Amino acid sequence: MVMQEVRRHELQADVGVRLELTPTTTSPLAIDVAESPEMRIQRLISENPVIVFSRSSCCMCHAMKRLLSKVGVHPTVIELDEDEIAAVDGGGAPSPALYIGGTSVGGLENVVALHLSGDLELKLKEVGALTNMVF
Repeated sequence: MVMQEVRRHELQADVGVRLELTPTTTSPLAIDVAESPEMRIQRLISENPVIVFSRSSCCMCHAMKRLLSKVGVHPTVIELDEDEIAAVDGGGAPSPALYIGGTSVGGLENVVALHLSGDLELKLKEVGALTNMVF
């Protein structure tokens, strides 16, 4: 699917307004149809300090997003289909998969363990995603 932009064109009064969809790559989340899922995922990981690859129907994904929100971080969240999740880390990444500063943190168990040890907040602060330590 290509990210599209809606452009409004004013026409004569008797015709109305015409909306035109045109491909755009101005958004960092834009999808280039020539870009493979693996390349797109690697690009997103490198462009976002904190990113979660998630599935909308996954309860562990929801729990990870809630934990990050409670800590005070609002990561980029990419909801993937079942077939797209295999492109994250060559299919070896858990769902959800958290990346901080371009490095895989892992799934929910790893994130909870880091949070309980206090290391999650330190990692988030290192990449500038968390300015105030919240415990």
